[in-house]
Amino acid sequence: MNTKKRILDAALTLFSEKGYTNVFVAEIAEAVGIKAPSLYKHYKSKRDIFNAILDEMKASYDTRAAALGINGSNAAADAMVYFDVSEDMLVEMGMSLFGYFLHDDYTRKFRKMLTLEQYQDPELAQLFSRQYIDDSLKYQSMMFDILCRQGVLRGGDPYVMALQFHAPIYTLLTMCDREPHREQELTALLEQHIRQFSRIYGKENDQ
Repeated sequence: MNTKKRILDAALTLFSEKGYTNVFVAEIAEAVGIKAPSLYKHYKSKRDIFNAILDEMKASYDTRAAALGINGSNAAADAMVYFDVSEDMLVEMGMSLFGYFLHDDYTRKFRKMLTLEQYQDPELAQLFSRQYIDDSLKYQSMMFDILCRQGVLRGGDPYVMALQFHAPIYTLLTMCDREPHREQELTALLEQHIRQFSRIYGKENDQ
């Protein structure tokens, strides 16, 4: 593993344990086994390291989404994918993404860091809301709007539909974070949630 990647890994581990604000560049360098001046040859500042972690996470997510045949951030493109997706396929895709968010090391540690930091740093609190709530609801509501207009789903308020779909998933994810021994139980609930949502809004239920 190259030094730049080792710095990111060490920094994120420290951020997830102590919060972003409470970690200093010298601690990151020590964790990597180098001196602070050497670290600055790779990253200009702690914020530069943070931004590099964000880039790593996006690249990892894009790879995972592509493996599922979706874009992951372009709602218009992804709506086309869901035109002919069966309930079983929807469950498989949902469970795969949930497992990724739960177990991917960067994603898991970053979520823990923002959970700690949201009460200390207003900028990171905004990032927390955007990362785990606002962007997801915007993406999903745009996709549900397209699917409703195309008759794939029953009509409804797309934003409320997105809220109904997303909120239980995020709740289950954070429960797994706190109580990992309950993962099997909670992922079973996730499957039930996806199937019930599909049956409530699926076009075959439209009367």
